[in-house]
Amino acid sequence: MGDFDPGQYRILLVEDDESLSQLLLDEISDAGYQVFREMTAEQGLRMVRAQAVDLVISDLRLPGMTGLEFLEALQRQDTPPACIVITGFGTISQAVQALKAGADDFLTKPLHLEHLMLSVRRVLGNRLLRQELAALRLAPTQESFHGMVGHSDPMTHLYAQIRQVARAYGPVLITGESGVGKELVARAIHRESERRQEAFVAINCAGIPENLMESEFFGHVAGSFTGARSERRGLISDAHGGTLLLDEIGEMPLPLQAKLLRVIQEGVLRPVGGNREEKVDVRVLAATNRDLEEEMRQGRFREDLFYRLETFALHVPPLRDRGDDLELLAARFLEQMEQRLGRRFQGFSEEALSKLRQYPFPGNVRELQNAMERAATFCRGSRIQPQHLPARIRQYRSGSDPSAPFPIALTGEDGFLSLEELQRRYIQYVVEQLGGNKRRAASVLGIGRRTLYRKLGVEE
Repeated sequence: MGDFDPGQYRILLVEDDESLSQLLLDEISDAGYQVFREMTAEQGLRMVRAQAVDLVISDLRLPGMTGLEFLEALQRQDTPPACIVITGFGTISQAVQALKAGADDFLTKPLHLEHLMLSVRRVLGNRLLRQELAALRLAPTQESFHGMVGHSDPMTHLYAQIRQVARAYGPVLITGESGVGKELVARAIHRESERRQEAFVAINCAGIPENLMESEFFGHVAGSFTGARSERRGLISDAHGGTLLLDEIGEMPLPLQAKLLRVIQEGVLRPVGGNREEKVDVRVLAATNRDLEEEMRQGRFREDLFYRLETFALHVPPLRDRGDDLELLAARFLEQMEQRLGRRFQGFSEEALSKLRQYPFPGNVRELQNAMERAATFCRGSRIQPQHLPARIRQYRSGSDPSAPFPIALTGEDGFLSLEELQRRYIQYVVEQLGGNKRRAASVLGIGRRTLYRKLGVEE
């Protein structure tokens, strides 16, 4: 968010109590704001229509037009100002009515001047943020790059890398935690390349049963195995002339890794049961959230394939390293929900934004998108509040109580646990905390589902 300069803001004070009005006028002007005063809502409305006003501070009980009617009239302006309502007869129902009518805050008399000034700064700060987001929407080249939203330094660097590797011909290895948007990066490479008019085929290696993987990738001839009644082209052939994305490449069995290397190196493949090789022209992109160098050391990934894929390596930054992109993405996802639900929202309360900023988002952009879908669905007002966010976000506390017991036992009967056993217990703990949802646990842990099952020692 840009620097906050009180002198750039124009505040209209509508209060019929002359002594209170003068006190507030002095306090607000001393803080550096430009302040104007009117005694009635009708006079205030005329002023708002005549010149730009950033914030209106209004009493609810006014002679003539009431404060609520004034609020509703302000919301009908082309560019409504932010609003703070003050009243000496505050009730919960009045506060709800005022907030529904468009108020950004509701304060009761006797006023604490310190609380009022904090409210003024917070409300104007939120208005500045909304203006900056609106400006970014008018500049799509700064906000969106082939579906990726963000203008933080890590993302700007990634966009530049994508443009560079898109002009090359070799394979690309895209790494990053689960949920960061690795497929979006792959699609951006395709769209920036000379192959943009040809097919883009994405394959999730973890989503195909191992016994069917070779046939799905390379195709088969009729009669090559039981049930193969006719010839079938493989997914690699479907990508001929275009781009092939192999998502979760670490889940590919070793025998298929050797065949894939031949496709990359020589541009040929042999269908299952076939006796002739076929020429194929594809650019291979591979994505993973696993440490392939560690997989190599463990003998689960071929060194020659790794070094071939690593010709061009791109790392997608996690959401926690992207600064203000978090708020930009949250606003974009909320806009998408507005279209789906047919409703309009006025953004987030400062408390809700604070919760979002504090939370580390282990599930990255995908987790944020799911959180915004939940918040929009459960929000009955116009602004997202903390209670609309998932429990894990609104209950999150940065740091930890050093006196609190660690949730996993670190020792066993024979002393310290092995790293492998500690890892297994932690994975089991995460699965239990997520109600047994292994798919979500894999996403939070940043590993593939098959890897999760293997580490738990269970069959899928």
